Amino acid sequence: MQFSDTWLTIGKVTGVHGLGGNLKVWSWAQSPDTFSKGLAVVLKNEDETLDSGREYVIGWTGKYKKGVLLSLEGVSTRDASESLVGKLVLVDKNNLPDLDEDTWYWQDLIGLTVVDACEGKLGTVAQLFPTGADDILVVTDKTPQGKQEVLIPMNAVFVKDVNLDTGVITTELPQGFITD
Repeated sequence: MQFSDTWLTIGKVTGVHGLGGNLKVWSWAQSPDTFSKGLAVVLKNEDETLDSGREYVIGWTGKYKKGVLLSLEGVSTRDASESLVGKLVLVDKNNLPDLDEDTWYWQDLIGLTVVDACEGKLGTVAQLFPTGADDILVVTDKTPQGKQEVLIPMNAVFVKDVNLDTGVITTELPQGFITD
């Protein structure tokens, strides 16, 4: 199997459900519909390189609490499914529908430089996390005083432009948003 930078992490196996090999997955995808029947996914350990994963095909899916319940073809027993707990679920983004305008994959934003209209360079996107309202950019920068971290809502009020080609996210934060 050939891997490239088009593979996205869309969830993590958190447990098993029943005796038939079903998996509970904490979804990092915005829509649970991302996990669809027939979709090829790769499961791998967090601390391993991507090429150590194994490809599976989703047999069926359903919503489960704050995640997804799914079956994988070839995984039909509780013992087999228990061995997959803790693994990351990845999908080739070429197999996903096209994104709407002004939407991005989190993985594409990590590492971008964040520049504010008033404050200048704030640092780079280290990670993102969801909230009930907006996803949050975690922007870090090393300063002489240590590591600075700024949390910026991924909202048009604050984020004015995302340019994947130049690797820059432009923000316009209100005065006093960043404190020392």
